[in-house]
Amino acid sequence: MTQPMTIADLRALRGKKQLSMLRVDTLDEAAAAEQAGIDMVSVPPSLLLNPGFRSIAPSVFACPGLDLGVYITEEECLRAAFQLIGAGADMIYCPQRPQTIRRLTEEGIPACGHTGLIPSKATWTGGFKAVGKTMETARLVWQQVRALEEAGAVAAEIEVVPEEIASEIAAHTSLFLISMGAGSGCHAQYLFSEDVLGQTRGHVPRHAKAYDNFQAELEKLQKARVKAYQSYKDEVGSGAYPGPEHKVPVKASVLSEFRSWLQETSSDPR
Repeated sequence: MTQPMTIADLRALRGKKQLSMLRVDTLDEAAAAEQAGIDMVSVPPSLLLNPGFRSIAPSVFACPGLDLGVYITEEECLRAAFQLIGAGADMIYCPQRPQTIRRLTEEGIPACGHTGLIPSKATWTGGFKAVGKTMETARLVWQQVRALEEAGAVAAEIEVVPEEIASEIAAHTSLFLISMGAGSGCHAQYLFSEDVLGQTRGHVPRHAKAYDNFQAELEKLQKARVKAYQSYKDEVGSGAYPGPEHKVPVKASVLSEFRSWLQETSSDPR
Protein backbone atom coordinates (compact mmCIF):
# COMPACT_ATOMS: atom_id res chain seq x y z
CA MET A 1 0.00 0.00 0.00
CA THR A 2 1.35 3.39 -1.01
CA GLN A 3 1.75 5.83 1.86
CA PRO A 4 0.75 9.51 1.64
CA MET A 5 3.41 12.13 1.07
CA THR A 6 5.12 13.52 4.14
CA ILE A 7 5.73 17.20 4.80
CA ALA A 8 9.35 16.57 3.82
CA ASP A 9 8.13 15.17 0.48
CA LEU A 10 5.88 18.17 -0.02
CA ARG A 11 8.76 20.56 0.52
CA ALA A 12 11.08 18.55 -1.70
CA LEU A 13 8.56 18.67 -4.56
CA ARG A 14 8.05 22.41 -4.20
CA GLY A 15 8.80 24.02 -7.56
CA LYS A 16 9.67 20.72 -9.23
CA LYS A 17 6.20 19.60 -10.29
CA GLN A 18 2.63 20.82 -10.04
CA LEU A 19 0.56 18.77 -7.62
CA SER A 20 -3.19 18.25 -7.95
CA MET A 21 -5.57 18.94 -5.07
CA LEU A 22 -9.32 18.42 -4.79
CA ARG A 23 -11.96 19.19 -2.21
CA VAL A 24 -13.86 15.96 -1.57
CA ASP A 25 -16.88 15.65 0.70
CA THR A 26 -17.92 12.01 0.45
CA LEU A 27 -16.33 8.57 0.63
CA ASP A 28 -17.21 8.01 -3.03
CA GLU A 29 -15.35 11.18 -4.02
CA ALA A 30 -12.39 10.24 -1.83
CA ALA A 31 -12.25 6.76 -3.38
CA ALA A 32 -12.35 8.28 -6.87
CA ALA A 33 -9.54 10.71 -5.97
CA GLU A 34 -7.44 7.78 -4.73
CA GLN A 35 -8.06 5.75 -7.88
CA ALA A 36 -7.37 8.75 -10.12
CA GLY A 37 -4.02 9.39 -8.43
CA ILE A 38 -4.93 12.85 -7.08
CA ASP A 39 -2.03 14.04 -4.92
CA MET A 40 -3.83 15.99 -2.19
CA VAL A 41 -7.37 16.31 -0.88
CA SER A 42 -9.11 18.81 1.34
CA VAL A 43 -11.77 17.10 3.46
CA PRO A 44 -14.29 18.02 6.14
CA PRO A 45 -13.19 16.75 9.58
CA SER A 46 -16.16 14.38 9.75
CA LEU A 47 -15.00 12.60 6.60
CA LEU A 48 -11.41 12.29 7.81
CA LEU A 49 -12.67 10.87 11.11
CA ASN A 50 -14.78 8.27 9.30
CA PRO A 51 -12.95 4.92 9.75
CA GLY A 52 -13.67 4.14 6.13
CA PHE A 53 -11.77 7.14 4.80
CA ARG A 54 -8.23 5.78 5.08
CA SER A 55 -9.43 2.35 3.97
CA ILE A 56 -10.52 3.69 0.59
CA ALA A 57 -8.01 6.55 0.29
CA PRO A 58 -4.77 5.29 1.84
CA SER A 59 -2.29 7.23 -0.28
CA VAL A 60 -3.74 10.72 -0.76
CA PHE A 61 -2.28 13.58 1.27
CA ALA A 62 -5.27 14.63 3.39
CA CYS A 63 -5.83 18.10 4.77
CA PRO A 64 -8.98 18.57 6.90
CA GLY A 65 -9.97 22.09 7.93
CA LEU A 66 -10.71 23.80 11.24
CA ASP A 67 -13.75 25.73 10.05
CA LEU A 68 -14.17 29.24 11.37
CA GLY A 69 -17.03 29.51 13.80
CA VAL A 70 -16.87 25.81 14.61
CA TYR A 71 -13.40 25.89 16.16
CA ILE A 72 -12.90 29.18 17.94
CA THR A 73 -10.31 29.15 20.72
CA GLU A 74 -6.73 27.98 20.37
CA GLU A 75 -7.49 25.12 22.74
CA GLU A 76 -10.41 23.96 20.59
CA CYS A 77 -8.26 24.11 17.46
CA LEU A 78 -5.39 22.28 19.12
CA ARG A 79 -7.62 19.53 20.50
CA ALA A 80 -9.32 19.01 17.13
CA ALA A 81 -6.00 19.06 15.28
CA PHE A 82 -4.53 16.35 17.51
CA GLN A 83 -7.64 14.22 16.95
CA LEU A 84 -7.43 14.66 13.18
CA ILE A 85 -3.71 13.92 13.02
CA GLY A 86 -4.36 10.81 15.08
CA ALA A 87 -7.03 9.73 12.59
CA GLY A 88 -4.67 10.05 9.61
CA ALA A 89 -4.57 13.72 8.60
CA ASP A 90 -1.30 14.83 6.99
CA MET A 91 -1.76 18.59 7.45
CA ILE A 92 -4.39 20.82 9.05
CA TYR A 93 -6.02 23.72 7.23
CA CYS A 94 -6.26 26.54 9.76
CA PRO A 95 -7.99 29.78 8.68
CA GLN A 96 -7.68 31.23 12.17
CA ARG A 97 -5.16 33.90 13.10
CA PRO A 98 -1.39 33.28 12.77
CA GLN A 99 -1.09 32.91 16.55
CA THR A 100 -3.25 29.78 16.35
CA ILE A 101 -1.06 28.39 13.59
CA ARG A 102 1.96 29.12 15.76
CA ARG A 103 0.37 27.12 18.58
CA LEU A 104 -0.20 24.15 16.27
CA THR A 105 3.34 24.40 14.94
CA GLU A 106 4.78 24.44 18.46
CA GLU A 107 3.10 21.08 18.99
CA GLY A 108 4.55 19.70 15.76
CA ILE A 109 1.28 19.82 13.81
CA PRO A 110 1.73 20.85 10.14
CA ALA A 111 -0.58 23.76 9.33
CA CYS A 112 -1.87 25.37 6.14
CA GLY A 113 -3.09 28.96 6.18
CA HIS A 114 -5.05 31.05 3.68
CA THR A 115 -4.28 34.25 1.81
CA GLY A 116 -5.75 36.32 -1.02
CA LEU A 117 -9.52 36.00 -1.26
CA ILE A 118 -10.51 34.45 2.06
CA PRO A 119 -14.28 33.86 1.78
CA SER A 120 -14.96 34.22 5.51
CA LYS A 121 -13.09 37.54 5.56
CA ALA A 122 -13.94 38.82 2.07
CA THR A 123 -15.61 41.96 3.39
CA TRP A 124 -12.19 43.36 4.30
CA THR A 125 -10.92 43.10 0.72
CA GLY A 126 -14.04 44.25 -1.12
CA GLY A 127 -16.13 41.12 -1.37
CA PHE A 128 -15.86 38.07 -3.58
CA LYS A 129 -13.39 39.33 -6.14
CA ALA A 130 -9.70 39.06 -6.94
CA VAL A 131 -7.18 40.29 -4.40
CA GLY A 132 -3.78 41.60 -5.46
CA LYS A 133 -4.68 43.65 -8.53
CA THR A 134 -3.55 46.85 -6.82
CA MET A 135 -0.30 47.66 -5.08
CA GLU A 136 -2.14 47.93 -1.78
CA THR A 137 -3.80 44.52 -1.99
CA ALA A 138 -0.72 42.83 -3.49
CA ARG A 139 1.23 44.06 -0.44
CA LEU A 140 -1.55 42.72 1.78
CA VAL A 141 -1.25 39.24 0.28
CA TRP A 142 2.52 39.33 0.78
CA GLN A 143 2.11 40.47 4.37
CA GLN A 144 -0.35 37.67 5.04
CA VAL A 145 2.10 35.15 3.57
CA ARG A 146 4.93 36.51 5.71
CA ALA A 147 2.77 36.33 8.83
CA LEU A 148 1.90 32.70 8.09
CA GLU A 149 5.53 31.90 7.37
CA GLU A 150 6.68 33.49 10.61
CA ALA A 151 4.01 31.55 12.52
CA GLY A 152 5.51 28.32 11.19
CA ALA A 153 2.90 27.36 8.58
CA VAL A 154 3.94 24.73 6.06
CA ALA A 155 1.60 25.84 3.31
CA ALA A 156 -1.00 28.41 2.32
CA GLU A 157 -3.97 28.34 0.02
CA ILE A 158 -3.65 31.43 -2.18
CA GLU A 159 -7.03 32.25 -3.70
CA VAL A 160 -7.96 34.43 -6.69
CA VAL A 161 -4.71 36.39 -6.94
CA PRO A 162 -3.17 37.47 -10.27
CA GLU A 163 -0.78 34.80 -11.52
CA GLU A 164 2.15 37.19 -11.83
CA ILE A 165 1.73 38.42 -8.23
CA ALA A 166 1.37 34.87 -6.91
CA SER A 167 4.46 33.76 -8.86
CA GLU A 168 6.55 36.57 -7.38
CA ILE A 169 5.37 35.67 -3.89
CA ALA A 170 6.13 31.97 -4.52
CA ALA A 171 9.69 32.92 -5.44
CA HIS A 172 10.17 34.78 -2.16
CA THR A 173 8.56 32.48 0.40
CA SER A 174 9.31 29.07 1.85
CA LEU A 175 5.60 28.21 2.00
CA PHE A 176 4.11 25.57 -0.25
CA LEU A 177 1.53 27.64 -2.13
CA ILE A 178 -1.73 25.96 -3.14
CA SER A 179 -3.37 27.89 -5.96
CA MET A 180 -7.10 28.29 -6.21
CA GLY A 181 -7.39 30.68 -9.11
CA ALA A 182 -3.88 32.08 -8.60
CA GLY A 183 -2.21 30.59 -11.66
CA SER A 184 0.51 28.05 -12.32
CA GLY A 185 3.37 29.85 -10.59
CA CYS A 186 2.37 28.16 -7.32
CA HIS A 187 3.12 24.59 -6.26
CA ALA A 188 -0.28 22.89 -6.45
CA GLN A 189 -3.60 23.49 -8.19
CA TYR A 190 -6.78 23.22 -6.13
CA LEU A 191 -10.39 22.80 -7.29
CA PHE A 192 -13.62 21.63 -5.71
CA SER A 193 -15.01 18.28 -6.86
CA GLU A 194 -18.36 19.89 -7.65
CA ASP A 195 -16.62 22.18 -10.15
CA VAL A 196 -14.58 19.40 -11.74
CA LEU A 197 -17.68 17.20 -12.02
CA GLY A 198 -19.87 19.96 -13.45
CA GLN A 199 -22.23 20.03 -10.47
CA THR A 200 -21.91 23.73 -9.62
CA ARG A 201 -25.16 25.68 -9.78
CA GLY A 202 -25.39 29.44 -10.14
CA HIS A 203 -22.16 31.40 -10.32
CA VAL A 204 -19.19 29.40 -11.57
CA PRO A 205 -15.80 30.81 -10.47
CA ARG A 206 -13.46 31.96 -13.22
CA HIS A 207 -10.83 29.43 -12.18
CA ALA A 208 -13.26 26.48 -12.18
CA LYS A 209 -13.18 23.95 -15.00
CA ALA A 210 -15.74 21.19 -15.54
CA TYR A 211 -14.47 17.85 -16.81
CA ASP A 212 -17.88 16.19 -16.86
CA ASN A 213 -21.56 17.11 -16.57
CA PHE A 214 -22.76 15.34 -13.45
CA GLN A 215 -25.54 17.90 -13.01
CA ALA A 216 -27.33 16.67 -16.12
CA GLU A 217 -27.02 13.07 -14.92
CA LEU A 218 -28.21 14.03 -11.44
CA GLU A 219 -31.26 15.74 -12.93
CA LYS A 220 -32.03 12.57 -14.89
CA LEU A 221 -31.65 10.54 -11.71
CA GLN A 222 -33.94 12.92 -9.83
CA LYS A 223 -36.65 12.55 -12.48
CA ALA A 224 -36.27 8.77 -12.31
CA ARG A 225 -36.43 8.96 -8.51
CA VAL A 226 -39.68 10.95 -8.59
CA LYS A 227 -41.18 8.53 -11.13
CA ALA A 228 -40.27 5.52 -8.96
CA TYR A 229 -41.74 7.19 -5.87
CA GLN A 230 -44.97 7.93 -7.75
CA SER A 231 -45.23 4.34 -8.95
CA TYR A 232 -44.75 3.11 -5.39
CA LYS A 233 -47.44 5.48 -4.09
CA ASP A 234 -49.87 4.38 -6.82
CA GLU A 235 -49.34 0.68 -6.08
CA VAL A 236 -49.83 1.25 -2.36
CA GLY A 237 -53.09 3.05 -3.15
CA SER A 238 -54.31 0.34 -5.52
CA GLY A 239 -53.27 -2.56 -3.33
CA ALA A 240 -50.81 -3.89 -5.92
CA TYR A 241 -48.07 -3.51 -3.32
CA PRO A 242 -47.34 -5.51 -1.31
CA GLY A 243 -47.79 -8.55 -3.57
CA PRO A 244 -47.62 -12.21 -2.50
CA GLU A 245 -43.86 -12.26 -3.01
CA HIS A 246 -43.39 -9.45 -0.48
CA LYS A 247 -45.36 -11.14 2.32
CA VAL A 248 -44.26 -13.60 4.99
CA PRO A 249 -46.19 -16.89 4.65
CA VAL A 250 -47.66 -18.78 7.61
CA LYS A 251 -49.07 -22.28 7.77
CA ALA A 252 -52.85 -22.50 7.79
CA SER A 253 -52.75 -24.63 10.96
CA VAL A 254 -50.74 -21.96 12.80
CA LEU A 255 -53.08 -19.23 11.65
CA SER A 256 -56.14 -21.22 12.73
CA GLU A 257 -54.67 -21.96 16.12
CA PHE A 258 -53.67 -18.31 16.61
CA ARG A 259 -57.16 -17.11 15.69
CA SER A 260 -58.71 -19.45 18.23
CA TRP A 261 -56.29 -18.40 20.93
CA LEU A 262 -56.85 -14.72 20.18
CA GLN A 263 -60.60 -15.21 20.28
CA GLU A 264 -60.36 -16.77 23.72
CA THR A 265 -57.90 -14.29 25.24
CA SER A 266 -59.04 -11.04 23.71
CA SER A 267 -61.06 -8.77 25.96
CA ASP A 268 -62.81 -7.42 22.92
CA PRO A 269 -63.09 -10.32 20.44
CA ARG A 270 -63.92 -9.39 16.90
